[in-house]
Amino acid sequence: MRRLFLVFPVLLLLLTAAQAGQTRDPEKYFFDESFFDLTEELQNVRDQGKQGILIMFEMDECPFCHWMKRNVLNQPEVQDYFRKHFIILPVDIEGDVEMVDFKGRDVTMKDFAFKEYRVRATPVFAFFDADGHYIRRARFTGATRDKQEFMLLGRYVVERAYLKEPFARYKRRMRKQLP
Repeated sequence: MRRLFLVFPVLLLLLTAAQAGQTRDPEKYFFDESFFDLTEELQNVRDQGKQGILIMFEMDECPFCHWMKRNVLNQPEVQDYFRKHFIILPVDIEGDVEMVDFKGRDVTMKDFAFKEYRVRATPVFAFFDADGHYIRRARFTGATRDKQEFMLLGRYVVERAYLKEPFARYKRRMRKQLP
């Protein structure tokens, strides 16, 4: 019986350590399911009390998109934070899938990406407020350095810091405040 009391805490510690390193599939836990009618998604944003929509413009062959999914978007902390504040959608910049843009027009994903938002490189993280207005200052092109930088990007939008300063200045200021 004494051995059981000694083994149980060790097993509990190992289980906790294993769970701490767990990640979750971003396709399932980061992105929301959608019919890609952005006018409908804006209504969902308002109904759910979220701040807006985050679109990840991506393409299949993009190594930086894959890096973000494997190293940042698969983190439970990232998934929980962003899903709390945003509806999150992936848009394939080469895709022929039909969607409805923020103005209610039918458009393909590739035309939405290129013609409406001039996306040429991927990934691009683009934020839109609850009225569908593009938050241009919060646009982030490329992979973030790490999870912390992506979390700062989310806070930058949630705190509406983009109204006062560019992301680079916000990021510098926030990192100086860290212990």
